[in-house]
Amino acid sequence: MRFKEVIGQQKLKSDLIRAVLADKISHAQLFSGQAGFGTLPLALAYIQFLFCEQKQTDDSCGECASCKKVEKLQHPDLHFAFPIVPNENSNKPSISDDFISDWREQIRENPYFNLVDWTKKIDVKERKTVIRVDESKEILRKLSLKSFEGSYKIMLIWNPEEMNTACSNKLLKILEEPPAQTLFLLVSDKPDNLLLTIQSRTQKIRIPKIELALLSLYLQEKNQLTSVQADSIASFAEGNLLLAKEFMEASVNQSIYVDLFMVLMRVCYKKDVIAMMDWAEKISVEGKETQKLFLIYALHMFRQSNISNYIGESLMRVSKEEEEFLVKFAPFISGNNIREFISTFDDAYYHLERNANSKILFTQLCFQVMRFIHQA
Repeated sequence: MRFKEVIGQQKLKSDLIRAVLADKISHAQLFSGQAGFGTLPLALAYIQFLFCEQKQTDDSCGECASCKKVEKLQHPDLHFAFPIVPNENSNKPSISDDFISDWREQIRENPYFNLVDWTKKIDVKERKTVIRVDESKEILRKLSLKSFEGSYKIMLIWNPEEMNTACSNKLLKILEEPPAQTLFLLVSDKPDNLLLTIQSRTQKIRIPKIELALLSLYLQEKNQLTSVQADSIASFAEGNLLLAKEFMEASVNQSIYVDLFMVLMRVCYKKDVIAMMDWAEKISVEGKETQKLFLIYALHMFRQSNISNYIGESLMRVSKEEEEFLVKFAPFISGNNIREFISTFDDAYYHLERNANSKILFTQLCFQVMRFIHQA
């Protein structure tokens, strides 16, 4: 993968290229950020640039033998470790290489994916994935060998926070003192879940959200959206490509979130208890992912209301329908209730993820919204 295929992140791309050309490369680097920001694609582009035999000033050449091998994820000095579902019925240790064909296929289809997507691909039952101590033994074995092509040996560990304690501890020494020309790239969604001893042995590279303008442009080109639609979705997703795609794919009728939000605010403003109960009943029968996306969407609308109130409508990133609603609704979001709205919807998301009863949760949410609206 080349840097030009990674959406946005231009400053970070330049920093990585500059470090390679200046030969200032840390032996262990931690790429941290949400998967939808492009952590894995950026790491893959960085690896290809490191191996490239004809480096350009802004990207790998994409033509040399090394580039072609990396693009196919078949370079002999490039190794991967990632969470898997172990085969408990086999006497043979389960390691990442057992799933390498699936890994290559997933990246070829779409390098922007998260642990949920990966689990669905490798296990129909979607059981919990893990990186076990057998993997650390395999990592040590691979990195003890000489480089096949006389350059770097690179070990990319994807979602290293899924390593169990035994696996993590076994890698501490090699992370601190790796063999010559050996690089570790750890690509993590949740770096704080890593052992502190591992965090301290890595150079941290934080991957920021994708620039909204560039994400919007990508959505327009790939999904035939208007600029207004794409701007609205990019703003809602806060620079996260996976969240933007999830929002678009969750329902054929994307206006479901707009309708749910508008109806909720109107019936709560009117204190129409029967209509509030009907609304809670309606959303409680939706799928869990739709319910979670609605809560995220509501938080987005509260932020846009705040922008309208304090900065101006010109900086809002919403569709025409949303803008017409917010002109009337935004005055009801003020310093008197914005914290309560955000805290309540954040809590609802937290409890929904932990399998709270959705009907009870959304019924309670209705009455809280009714109270907050009249606090404004």
